[in-house]
Amino acid sequence: MWRFAAIGFLCAMGVAQAQEYRGAVACGDLTNAFGPFDYRSASDDERRLVNGAHFTQQVETLQSGKTSNIPGPDIDYTLRAFPNHPRALLAMMNLSFKEKAKTPRGAHWPVECYFDRAERFRNDDANVKLLFGIYLLKLGRDEEAIAKLDAAEKLSSDDSNLYYNLGLAYFDLKQYERALHYAHEAYALKFPLPGLRDKLKRVGAWKDLAPPAAASVPVESQSAPE
Repeated sequence: MWRFAAIGFLCAMGVAQAQEYRGAVACGDLTNAFGPFDYRSASDDERRLVNGAHFTQQVETLQSGKTSNIPGPDIDYTLRAFPNHPRALLAMMNLSFKEKAKTPRGAHWPVECYFDRAERFRNDDANVKLLFGIYLLKLGRDEEAIAKLDAAEKLSSDDSNLYYNLGLAYFDLKQYERALHYAHEAYALKFPLPGLRDKLKRVGAWKDLAPPAAASVPVESQSAPE
């Protein structure tokens, strides 16, 4: 399970540095020596082969690389094999913020290209839309971020992690009613972290769900005593 709240860096890049990157010309075609594979349906062996060789815990947490002394090349390889790998997309985004560079060291393209590639590869992946929205939100591109979050919402299903992160994103946009809606969706599916609920409580926006109304039971007609 990936959680946006688990790893985070404040954005210090500024809106002026943000640029749009789209398509195969700017961001490369999707052919790759290994893959590309849809991370959602990849086999355990396919995942293990890439994650074990490139996307280790040290790489994911940006402590070091696996095949070099920096994490960028390994995250890049992971995202070329699995363009919609959610934790790798998150790691590339966080690396960009950590280095204050739209193209992290060791990456082939700017971060926005990795989201473009993921969308071109699997445009039905709600987690890609969600993470892209969070990335744009951190750059201050709120209108574009809302469009991506809305797209994620339309694609979402019973995924507590997705609902929780949608709630966090809408909270950051100060759209507290929508944040509350997704908080209830996430917690109804037993999401374990209380952070979103606590955030909503601090701004006075948390409301418990009303208990379901008791179903009315028709009173059976009784015969008059003989």
